[in-house]
Amino acid sequence: MKSHFLKIASIQHACTPKYADNLQTTEELLERAAEAGAHLVLLPELHTRPYFCQEAHPSYFDWAEPIPGPSSEKLQQLAARLNLIIVGSIFEKRTTGVYHNTAVVLDRDGSFKGLYRKMHIPEDPGYYEKYYFTPGENTTQPGTAFTPITTSLGKLGVLICWDQWFPEAARLMALSGADILLYPTAIGWDPRDEANEQQKQLEAWQTIQKSHAIANHLPVIVANRCGFEENPSDTETGIQFWGHSFICGAQGEILAQTTDSQSTLICAEVDLIQTDTLRRIWPFFRDRRIDAYAGLSQRTINYTRHE
Repeated sequence: MKSHFLKIASIQHACTPKYADNLQTTEELLERAAEAGAHLVLLPELHTRPYFCQEAHPSYFDWAEPIPGPSSEKLQQLAARLNLIIVGSIFEKRTTGVYHNTAVVLDRDGSFKGLYRKMHIPEDPGYYEKYYFTPGENTTQPGTAFTPITTSLGKLGVLICWDQWFPEAARLMALSGADILLYPTAIGWDPRDEANEQQKQLEAWQTIQKSHAIANHLPVIVANRCGFEENPSDTETGIQFWGHSFICGAQGEILAQTTDSQSTLICAEVDLIQTDTLRRIWPFFRDRRIDAYAGLSQRTINYTRHE
């Protein structure tokens, strides 16, 4: 690690049906991040396309691309030109019939450092991701399962959207030496939900990710989509991607956040030495009862309730 301090940025933006327009928005916001002095930038989930998972239709597989491919190569060029570490998000065609929701990590010289394929795949109304995405493998190869990706400025624990609700994923990244946890995200409200229900969902989303920072003593950076996207198969519904991207420190403290769902950029400086300091005075890793956690590998645990 060349410096204890790292300036990181989260890009939040809306996505249109036009691939070129989305890449142009990404490029403009990356340029702003570079002007602001950022070293590392996180982009939202699947930021080159509309969120096509609102419906299950085979035509959308035409949008998938290989890695390396057009999107990853464009991001490599931008990383080199702007001297940024960029974490982007791509609908990956690995081979015919096998597609992934994949994050790519590109270093400041434009070199490809690794990829992470989303492990937890949701299947809910408006989020038909199991139709499209094969989960990543649980292997020891760099960038797979819950293995951090090494860059010139540290090890990045990249996870994707639905992964953010699972403490096991964050803990495994931390145990593998991650310096930062990063969550590219596409989450929003069903417009039919009441305002108080929408607020509870937003607060739960923020709280669970801040808890990963606290439990693992790691900074967390979150980049969400924003704007309303219609459901192509149902004109009465759609998703209002709520934005509210944020960066928090290793105690869950908010360092920067957006307060609405507009396309924007936020930056914050994190002190990577803070992780070591906190782990000395709050030794969660030391006191873990790994001898008693076997039940975590089971889908459910049978028990007898005592009245």
